[in-house]
Amino acid sequence: MSTYEAAGVDIEAGERAVELMKDKVARSRRPEVVDDASGFAGLFDASALLKYQRPLLATSTDGVGTKVMIAQQYGKHDTIGIDLVGMVLDDLVVCGAEPLFMTDYVACGKVVPERIAEIVGGVAEGCRLAGAALVGGETAEHPGAMGPDEYDLAGAGTGVVEASAMLGPDRVAAGDVVLAMASSGVHSNGYSLVRHVLRESNLSLDAVLPELGRPLGEELLEPTRIYSLHCLELARAVEVHAYAHITGGGIESNLARSLPPGLDALLDRSSWTPPAIFGVLSAYGKIAQRDMDRTFNLGVGMAAVLPAEAADAAIGLLAGRGLDAWVMGEIAPGTGQARYR
Repeated sequence: MSTYEAAGVDIEAGERAVELMKDKVARSRRPEVVDDASGFAGLFDASALLKYQRPLLATSTDGVGTKVMIAQQYGKHDTIGIDLVGMVLDDLVVCGAEPLFMTDYVACGKVVPERIAEIVGGVAEGCRLAGAALVGGETAEHPGAMGPDEYDLAGAGTGVVEASAMLGPDRVAAGDVVLAMASSGVHSNGYSLVRHVLRESNLSLDAVLPELGRPLGEELLEPTRIYSLHCLELARAVEVHAYAHITGGGIESNLARSLPPGLDALLDRSSWTPPAIFGVLSAYGKIAQRDMDRTFNLGVGMAAVLPAEAADAAIGLLAGRGLDAWVMGEIAPGTGQARYR
């Protein structure tokens, strides 16, 4: 006799996973969240937007990429959801939008309730760190399409910004400075190259390299730093013209997206020292500097473009929140590029 369970789908395990994650999800709740007894949809009270004169809704969707394969190999699943939130909600804040809520999607070969609860618990913790609510999601079991220990993770977020307060290239001016905000490590981009280096160098995730002082797996699974609340507070405290979220493509290509056609960002590579993990990857993988530049964040997770006279106050504010920041460059006439001088 054929049954859904015989086909590889365990409905009871899915229900158990939902029960295990409930408390963690509740920690991300905002007062605007409205309960839906059916559980088919996540509800958010839109009357909260009435304080805006012209509210613009912002939305973003993304995944964690092949970093999930490192999590699966190393057997650590409780922070990969934080990575997802960083990838999704920190894109929203670039235009000045406040993240409001998020939904997630987990596809897996087999529902292991405890593992799913760890993954979604990380998403909920990331939402809490970003000031957003996790209002819903889906866990899908795909036996035959994915191995029993395999999973993938994606999500979508929604935010809001006052139209007149929207940040972007049109605000950037010659004489502005580029303020770098430190990353927590590799974040969630470049892991296909990371895994290639591991394979080619026969590096084990359990290896404790002297440059790192902890297992390589722990270093590579350091969760993505979430900048949303820092960026929102900074924009309230000082004049900010633009942000750039440093993700796939590295510093230059992402910063260029926040520049107008007639201005360049001239960057000073000597203004900071990238975290040790990037030196490890470069050395073991024999990766050229140009490939490092266009693949990894190299220690800069978010950049702000602001007037030079606001830089000291901005650095001080972020330092008070435990976030290292420094001036890494300046804005000058050009052709809309970010480049090292």
